[in-house]
Amino acid sequence: MILHLRARRVPLALAAAVGAAALIWALWLIFSDNRDSAALIVVLTIALMVSALSPTLAGPDEDLERAAALRWPRQRALHLLAAVAVVVVVLLATLLTGARFGPATLVFGTTAGLVGLTAACATVVGAARSWFLPLGWTVVAALFPQSSGTWGVLATWQSQPHTNGLAATVAAVLAVGGLATYAFFGAARSATADQ
Repeated sequence: MILHLRARRVPLALAAAVGAAALIWALWLIFSDNRDSAALIVVLTIALMVSALSPTLAGPDEDLERAAALRWPRQRALHLLAAVAVVVVVLLATLLTGARFGPATLVFGTTAGLVGLTAACATVVGAARSWFLPLGWTVVAALFPQSSGTWGVLATWQSQPHTNGLAATVAAVLAVGGLATYAFFGAARSATADQ
C-alpha cells in the first residue's frame, strides 16, 4: 500500500494541498479583520486543493495497474472519497481557529462537486490535465457570479450561496457522476503509456 501511494505521488500531493490551504488560512488570519473567511476564498481554496490532489488519480503505468488483481472500481471510489475527506477535514479544522473556512455545507458540497468533476475529467483527458476544467470553471464562476436565472446559477454553481438548492443539485450530480465514471473506467491512458 505504501508503494502504491508513493507511485501515485500521494505524499507530495497531500503536502501541496495542505500547504496551500495553510498558506491561505495564514494570510486570512493575518490580513483580515473578519474571523469568517469570504465564501469566494473558501471556494478558491477548495479548487486549489482539489487541483493539487488531481495527479494522484493515475499511476505511472496504467496498463500495469489494470492487470493487477485488485477490484479497481472499489479502490478508485475509495480514492475519491479519501480526497473529499482530506479537503473537508482540513478546511473544517479551521472552524476551531482564528480564521474559519466554512460553513460545512459549502465546504462539503463544493468539494464533492469539484472532486467529481476532476475525476470525470481524468477519465476523459487523463489525470495530468484533469484539473484544468474544474479550476478554470471555478475561477470564472467566482469572478463572474450569476445570481439570477436558472442557466446563470447552473453555470456558476460554485459561487452560489450554500443554501441554493439548484447549485447543490449540480454539485451532487457532478459528484455522483464523476465517482461512477472514474470508478468504472479509471483515468485515461497518457500519451507516454501508448508508446
